[in-house]
Amino acid sequence: MFNLRKLWQHKGGLHLKDYHKDQSTQQPVRQLSAAKASELVIPLQQHAGHKPKIIVKAGDFVYKGQCLAKAEGRISVPVHASTSGTIQALEERPIAHPSGLNDLCVILMPDGQDNWGDQRLTPLENYAEASAEVLRERISQAGIVGLGGAVFPSAIKLAVPEPVQLTHLLINGAECEPYITCDDMLMRERASEIITGCLIMLRALHEHAPAQGLNCLIGIEDNKPQAIQAMQTAVQQAKDPRLKLVPVPTQYPTGGERQLIQILTGREVPSSGRPSDIGVLCHNVATARAIYQAVVLGQPLISRYVTVTGKGVAQPQNFEVEFGLSMHSLIQAAGGYTPKAQRLIMGGSMMGMALPTDQIPVVKATNCLWVSEQEAESPALPCIRCGRCAEACPVNLLPQQLYWHARARNLEKVEQYHLFDCIECGCCAYVCPSHIPLVDYYRYAKADIYAQAEAREKADLARERHDFHQERLERAKREKAEKLAKHKEAAQTKTRDAGNNDKQAAIQAALERAKAKKAQQAASAPLASEDKPA
Repeated sequence: MFNLRKLWQHKGGLHLKDYHKDQSTQQPVRQLSAAKASELVIPLQQHAGHKPKIIVKAGDFVYKGQCLAKAEGRISVPVHASTSGTIQALEERPIAHPSGLNDLCVILMPDGQDNWGDQRLTPLENYAEASAEVLRERISQAGIVGLGGAVFPSAIKLAVPEPVQLTHLLINGAECEPYITCDDMLMRERASEIITGCLIMLRALHEHAPAQGLNCLIGIEDNKPQAIQAMQTAVQQAKDPRLKLVPVPTQYPTGGERQLIQILTGREVPSSGRPSDIGVLCHNVATARAIYQAVVLGQPLISRYVTVTGKGVAQPQNFEVEFGLSMHSLIQAAGGYTPKAQRLIMGGSMMGMALPTDQIPVVKATNCLWVSEQEAESPALPCIRCGRCAEACPVNLLPQQLYWHARARNLEKVEQYHLFDCIECGCCAYVCPSHIPLVDYYRYAKADIYAQAEAREKADLARERHDFHQERLERAKREKAEKLAKHKEAAQTKTRDAGNNDKQAAIQAALERAKAKKAQQAASAPLASEDKPA
């Protein structure tokens, strides 16, 4: 029986006519092994934060699960080998980015053995007694990041500051984006593993729980009845009163973190704030399953469920894919392209990004490959100020004002209108009758602000270096002047002392000469006669 509780409604959002999910959920999930690939391309930058430091070199043999690059910096996670084989090269290759730019990758030649060697992490069998620090360290070692799209290191998200008290752990199974069904299939097939991951996270957060305990709410959109049933069965088998499954109404973007929090708890994350500010932490169902694998099985994050769908692919379905496999290999596994194939998009139809080629590796952020047909392009027309964008915005922003200021590059005004609260869901652009690509303007403005902030930071650093250099030169000049003054004073003192000594010596010598002369005169004078005249 489902947990009956009050639900709240977030502002805005869309009720779409068709979410296009049925076509990719008709077959069981297939496993695609990296062992038989001709090569794997494993990018180092697969997460939000600092790039990890490479620790292997060309020619090295590595086992499956072996660390290829270790975390460097506070916000960073390691990257692991998806299978066993030999490192062929460390070089730049195209990555999943709309620009088509290259980034440093590890090129691995599989040996076909899929050999773990001794690279599995030691399973933490009694995780219910493990400390929060031990669990977070394991999650970090396994390279786990948020698999709902943000790819932020999960261990850092679980490291809640000391004074913060949490009341709810939310598990996001909404998956509201059209076409994407990887989480749906994961919940159908791996429900017990997800629930175990939830229990591990509850243990990692137990120090921040209130006296009555931390509630774990699992939110799933009601258009996924099979996933809901499977997850409810797993919740009942766990027999833990903290776990509660809550079906939520199907509406885009219910799967947004802030929107799901508001629906399930009635609380609103403040502007520029974090969910932990209101006592809530949110993780994705795929992240929960990855935490289970790391803690219970000792497996690092080297694979994930990926949806391959759209009218441009012959057999839409889901795969469990090991990282480094090319997107082309996934398309071929799904029957190849159809004549309708025109665009390859990583993600769904609302927030996905177009890719220039399918010769790009699957990474931790790859949840879906949507092969779409050519859509009729509608040229952007002038804004008619209808206000539909503001009505649809789930974050309660003013998209029209953001658009005008972003177009004019008035970045100060854009920030005043809370640009960075925008989740880039695309609701505003979807309802715009003028077909203005609003989200593109917002992304451009964000990038511009980031670039200016980086330029200011570099300028401030350069100014600090210049000021330090000038101060060092002034100090050196001052020290040199002081040193010269001391030498001059010492020389003058020496000269003065030497002059005084010479004068005294001359006087003394004169006195000595006078005394000697007087003595000489006294010695040479005739003696007086003693005879007296008669």
